[in-house]
Amino acid sequence: MSTTTVTPLTVQDAEALVTAACRAAEAADATVSVTVLDAGGHLLAFRRDDRAVLISGETSTRKAYTALQLDTPTADLVDAVQPGGLFHTLPTALDRPLLFIAGGVPVHRDGRLIGAVGVGGGAPEQDHSFATAAVRALLQENQPA
Repeated sequence: MSTTTVTPLTVQDAEALVTAACRAAEAADATVSVTVLDAGGHLLAFRRDDRAVLISGETSTRKAYTALQLDTPTADLVDAVQPGGLFHTLPTALDRPLLFIAGGVPVHRDGRLIGAVGVGGGAPEQDHSFATAAVRALLQENQPA
């Protein structure tokens, strides 16, 4: 039996995710908040654009937490919480609030979940694209040369 050690999400990784998400938002002229959580759900990085609505800080964190807990982009879960959906009662069943709005994306390394990034403040589709761009940038940055 072999065990593979996967490097956890580092503060440097988290800062790279925040920077990439903020650059994507700036390019789209959107003002957002970005949250990065490690695999245990602990805050590694957070940034709110000075002009972003205050609630975007909370929504970015809840989106990251939801993506982490369910290991799925929140954009893929929106229909699951609608009446009759698989997770219809989940938003009210837990003490820790989940948020089923696009903008949260899990982060994997070597096939293992190592954290999540959440973006709030833009339209949900924008937030999802900014978070996805951040994860893509991190993966490219971590490719061997």
